[in-house]
Amino acid sequence: MRTVRKALNLLDVFSETASEFGLSELARNVGYDKATTQRMLAALTDHGMLEQHPQTKKYRLGAELLRLARVREATFPISEIVEPTLKKLAQQTGETAHFSLASGSHLATLGIADSPRANRINIEKGERLPLHCTGSGIAFLAFSPDSLVNEILNQPLEAPSDKTVTDPKRIRQYIAAAKKTAIGTIDEGYEAEVVGYGAPIFDWTGFASGAVAVALPSSRNSPQYAREIKSAVRKAAVEITRGFGAEPDEVLLRNEPIEGAP
Repeated sequence: MRTVRKALNLLDVFSETASEFGLSELARNVGYDKATTQRMLAALTDHGMLEQHPQTKKYRLGAELLRLARVREATFPISEIVEPTLKKLAQQTGETAHFSLASGSHLATLGIADSPRANRINIEKGERLPLHCTGSGIAFLAFSPDSLVNEILNQPLEAPSDKTVTDPKRIRQYIAAAKKTAIGTIDEGYEAEVVGYGAPIFDWTGFASGAVAVALPSSRNSPQYAREIKSAVRKAAVEITRGFGAEPDEVLLRNEPIEGAP
C-alpha cells in the first residue's frame, strides 16, 4: 500500500499550470530520493499513466488516464449533471462556482463556471483543494465519517495563506458550524482576499462525496450578499446530489435563512 500511495503522490503533482516535470523536479516535489522516484516513474510509464517527452525527457500525464476518465464519464456522467447547475449558480451569484469530488486527503476540482465579472476568482480544473482550509473542504468534512475527520486533523496541516487556521480544535468548530447549516465557510484561509462558501454533495452512503462552492473576493462580501450566496449554493448542492441519484441530508433541505458574512 505504501508503494501505491507513493506512485499516486507523483500523479498528484501534475496540474494544468504544471504539466511537465523532470526526474529531479518530481523527486523534490514529493520528497523521495531520485532512485525511488525513477522506479515509480518507470512503472507508471509502463502502464501508460505517464509518458516521457522524447527530446526533453520530461514526464507528463499519459493516455491511459484519458481512457479511464472517459470510462468514468461514460458510466458516471459528471459533466452533464454538474455543468448546467454550475453555470446557473455563477449567473445567480455573479461569482465563480466550482464542483469537486473527494480524492484521497483532498478534493479534486472537476467543474468550474467562471464569474462574469472582470474582478473574479480563478480556479483551475484539476486543482486539489485542502479539506481543512476551504469552504468546500469544511462542508465535506462536516458530513464525512468521524474516522476521516480524525485522520485529516491528526496529520500535519499545510498553511497556504497567512490566515490559514491549522489548529485542529478551531477547525472542528468550523466543522460543527457547517453541520448545522450545511455550509462550510472559509475567509482567506486558502488564499488571501478570497472567501469560499461550500455545501456538501452526497452519495448513496449518506455521507458527503464532494462539494459545490462559490468563491469571491473579500471586498465584495457582505452579510446580505453572503446570505444570498449560501442559499444558492445549498440549492445547487441539492440539485447535483439528486442528479447523481442520491438524497441530500435533511440539513441541506432546510429553508430558513443562513447567517451572513463571517
